[in-house]
Amino acid sequence: MTVFIDADACPVKDEAIRVAERHRTRILLVCDGGLRRPLSEWAELVIVPEGPDAADDYIAERAGPGDVCITGDIPLADRCVKAGARVLDHRGTEFTESSIGSKLAMRDLMTDLRSAGQMEGGGGKPFGPRDRSDFLNGLERVFQALKRGR
Repeated sequence: MTVFIDADACPVKDEAIRVAERHRTRILLVCDGGLRRPLSEWAELVIVPEGPDAADDYIAERAGPGDVCITGDIPLADRCVKAGARVLDHRGTEFTESSIGSKLAMRDLMTDLRSAGQMEGGGGKPFGPRDRSDFLNGLERVFQALKRGR
């Protein structure tokens, strides 16, 4: 098992590393630069060439059954779910085969509305301590399910 983190804008890198260390699991933080190498024997920093989807492509081409991907990028989550990986966002919400389609459709709709000038802004609610706790709980649930073979 490998945990892949779409690391450029991920607010829970340290938490994911702590959980992976506890489970003695390899973790790859994938980005196009600007991050320091994590101080963990289980974590590795993977720097990909600059480009709009270079980190996404790296993760999607390698993640599969038994792996975990942590990302807020809905198209990347879709690719990883289709490859058989377990996928969580930074709030601990798991993307599944049954949920990813509606998430992708909503993301596309919002993108279209913003580009048509029908909606301004974007993003979501601010990230807080409760979100961090929810992420830790969600990641732990995924690890336990994988250990049970689910």
